[in-house]
Amino acid sequence: MLSLGRKKRDGWLAIGFSPDRIDVAHVLRPVGGKPRVMRLESYARSTDDAAALTVLGKKKELGQYRCTTLLAPGAYQVLQVESPDVPPEDMREAVRWSLKDALEFPVESATVDIATIPVSAGAGRRPPLLVVAADNGVVWPRMQAFDASRLDLAAIDVPEMAQRNIAALVEDANRGLAMLSFDESGGLLTFTFQGELCVGRRIEVSSSQLAGADEERRGQLFERIGLELQRSLDNFERQYTSISISKIVLGPVPFAPGLLEHLREYVYLPVVGLDLTSLLDCSGVPELSQPALQAERLAVIGAALRDESQGARA
Repeated sequence: MLSLGRKKRDGWLAIGFSPDRIDVAHVLRPVGGKPRVMRLESYARSTDDAAALTVLGKKKELGQYRCTTLLAPGAYQVLQVESPDVPPEDMREAVRWSLKDALEFPVESATVDIATIPVSAGAGRRPPLLVVAADNGVVWPRMQAFDASRLDLAAIDVPEMAQRNIAALVEDANRGLAMLSFDESGGLLTFTFQGELCVGRRIEVSSSQLAGADEERRGQLFERIGLELQRSLDNFERQYTSISISKIVLGPVPFAPGLLEHLREYVYLPVVGLDLTSLLDCSGVPELSQPALQAERLAVIGAALRDESQGARA
């Protein structure tokens, strides 16, 4: 998302903040091999993030890493806009002011980053842009916490982009991919193509709701998820006629037994389950064989999979 221009050692250390914990993941991406999960840890979160990061930085030697962090859902907006007809160096500022009526916070206090959606725009049209915007009132305190702890915050990401990084590992050549995952904040459905995010949307069903539901309520939640998935597929196909979705990938959902089978009956596309151990070298973190841990840490691992070798990325 928001590249801050600093660089340290190979790989990324992603630091995610949940209400009660801080998650840390370090991933290396060797040329020609599977991405390798080097570290995956979790620590209790205090009321003072800067103090907690300072302690972790010293005790766990986090200062030697290039870091990225994740903004929480609701702390930012992801929007699609037409690419303005301006020189590349003026693009970001032109996009910023085009958002003034779409943002939920003043455009003057917005931090904005952009990415090109890899679709054909048609004759005479510029490709659409995906815009991530966050209020500086959210971004700056996070940056200040890292600065105070002397950790090298090189980028700030959002869950949609983190999920894109995982989806890129399972895309079929020249085909689009839909990926659906669930955690405590709810469901996240992304549509990607050629390793880039095209659409991201939220489904207001959380992992705890699914885990705590009785059989009748779980069936209702499954119906809601299936309906929202089908509507999103229909909308995507209407908007992106040049992209053919090959399959739907469902993230680990051990808290929702039967959801995979339900979705297979609900939509016409193949639905496959995700197992991170088939995509990543997890030999250094054997506990990642547990689906519950995969589901809980999916976003922070996705953020640590950040890959800038393919050119400009959000």
